[in-house]
Amino acid sequence: MLLNLHVKNLALIEEEEVDFGSGLNILTGETGAGKSILIGSILLALGGKVSKGMLRENADYALVELTFSVDLPHQVSELEKMDLFPEDGQLVLFRKIMKTGRSVCRINSETVSASFMQRAASLLIDIHGQHEHQSLLARKNHIKYLDSYAKKELGSRLQTLQTCYHAYTDGQKLLEEASLDREQQQREISFLEYEIREIDDARPEPGEDEELETAFRRLSHGRKILEAAAECRELCADGNGNASDRIGQAVRSLIGVAEYDDQADTLADQLQEIDSLLGDFNRELASYIDDFSFSDEEFAEIQERLDLINHLKSKYGKTIEDILRQKTEKEAELEKLLHYDEYRRELEENLTRSERELQEISAEVSAIRRSAAEVFTEEIKKALTALNFRQVQLSMEFQKTDRYTANGWDDVRFLISTNPGEPMKPLDSVASGGELSRIMLALKTVLAENDEIETLIFDEIDSGISGRTAQMVAEKMKLTAASHQVICITHLPQIASMADTHFLIEKTSDDSSTISRIRMLKREESIAELARMLGGVRITEAVMENAREMKKLADAVRPDSVSK
Repeated sequence: MLLNLHVKNLALIEEEEVDFGSGLNILTGETGAGKSILIGSILLALGGKVSKGMLRENADYALVELTFSVDLPHQVSELEKMDLFPEDGQLVLFRKIMKTGRSVCRINSETVSASFMQRAASLLIDIHGQHEHQSLLARKNHIKYLDSYAKKELGSRLQTLQTCYHAYTDGQKLLEEASLDREQQQREISFLEYEIREIDDARPEPGEDEELETAFRRLSHGRKILEAAAECRELCADGNGNASDRIGQAVRSLIGVAEYDDQADTLADQLQEIDSLLGDFNRELASYIDDFSFSDEEFAEIQERLDLINHLKSKYGKTIEDILRQKTEKEAELEKLLHYDEYRRELEENLTRSERELQEISAEVSAIRRSAAEVFTEEIKKALTALNFRQVQLSMEFQKTDRYTANGWDDVRFLISTNPGEPMKPLDSVASGGELSRIMLALKTVLAENDEIETLIFDEIDSGISGRTAQMVAEKMKLTAASHQVICITHLPQIASMADTHFLIEKTSDDSSTISRIRMLKREESIAELARMLGGVRITEAVMENAREMKKLADAVRPDSVSK
């Protein structure tokens, strides 16, 4: 359940905090007061896209924070699979949007990606936006709704189906690519043999390039190295007044007085150690100079070998390991071409096997879908009846695609008849805007019951409806809120009257700024807001009385009294 929403510096909202309750939470207010901004802030916190201009004017950042209580076992289990563990039964989703457009997402203080946050949020909340019912008109979405309903029965089969589909399409691609004639085969064989021979003749060894580059660098600067070493030797050991002679003289001076003072004795010991170290250094330097050799012939050989290795790198990869890997791949490709007929037969057998496996899983998934579709449409019909579709007929039509897809071979769409005697037709040719809103409400509530999502948000689900239909939609909201937390933005007093918790969103302005605020209404304030929704500008006592009566009747509505 969504416990708390904290928003700061988002559009018209300066800083607001909302504590939601269980049951039906209603948000109302004048057009333009900022109701959609509130829903937009929730979408942001759930990982939605950040658009320009979302930050409040002159603000350096905006933030949204949602606090959920998580106590349903299946939610806890699914979250744990994502390595998310509610703290004290709560999960906090936080998002901060900077002026630069960069954003930071956190779940319980741990930084996550926006896509990861969306995955986690999908277990906790379902949002129906103002125009989402239009997605019902897209036929491709119908199979998604069905699969969402039947996901328990389908289990891991959809994943298996996609794996088989990709194996099948990959097999088709490989077989299409393996269509060389004899002349092409011979050209490919000759070219591969040449490339393999080129690498074999060079005999590159892993790490050899680094050793060659080190030796090349050393030899190419040999004169400078020897000059520097000779100068060092002159200063440390061979020249007049060299470091070794001077330190030796200093040692003798200190030793001569060491017996008279303990500190002088200590300093003499330290200087003797320095003298010993310098002696070791001078011997190693002399050995280094004596052993250093520079041969024009050796330098030329190293340069030639390095050029060869770099030539191979330019053709086969950035490292010797890449070159050797390319050689192995080319040898495998050559083996295929040398036994090309056998290779094609193997590809054909693999494709046949993949197609058989894809056919079997497609048939299995299709059978589960068809069985689930019957129950799914019956549940939606019951929900539609409660939303004033008097004699609605609904079914799902299955057609077989002419080729396999990642969904198998099913092409699915809803068919509906909203009037007695009329044949069932596709949704896009029958349903009006108001009817689509109610159909989507029915679909969402059925899916929520099946998916056990605890929080549902409806943003102006009431578009295009009024009168008796509006009352039945309100009663359906009340029924849904008996088993879910429902947060609903509405313009209809019939729906608003059903609120367990009623919030008012207001916009205030002065010469310098415009701010949207939200506050929870007490009972009398809720009645006054209903009166505004009923009566418009001029609210008479009759309108107030009507609002009180509406609220009283809504209080009498209980889930068991609502037509299912």
